[in-house]
Amino acid sequence: MAVSQTQMTQLIDAARAARERAYAPYSKFAVGAALLDEQGRVHAGCNIENAAYPQGQCAEASALAHLVLAGGMRVLAAVVVGVADGPVTPCGGCRQKLREFAHDDDMPVWCADLREVRGRYTLGELLPASFGPAHLPSP
Repeated sequence: MAVSQTQMTQLIDAARAARERAYAPYSKFAVGAALLDEQGRVHAGCNIENAAYPQGQCAEASALAHLVLAGGMRVLAAVVVGVADGPVTPCGGCRQKLREFAHDDDMPVWCADLREVRGRYTLGELLPASFGPAHLPSP
């Protein structure tokens, strides 16, 4: 499914708004993410840090939690917003989490900052030869 310009704009706006709500008192590195589900709905999340560093949560994981809570089962597109010298892409763990719900290697992942899209990837480019639900026997 192709993502329309309107949907892309909605995703970017939602990810930027989510970034503003990030809880990042330790790293000061705020990240927002937004996902488009199979029903055309947008689900956003932000990173949430914790004094016990490994206990934090990435923006993509927060957005996935919202997607699942709303009854979504598939991610058609993702946007990650962060401010750095280069595009802010999902971490390795979040790439795998997105893979669980993406269903396709060609799912678009856009990386933006506060002004523009800085990178365009597919999930397959970010996580080549990935392991996913199809590798497991059906229940």
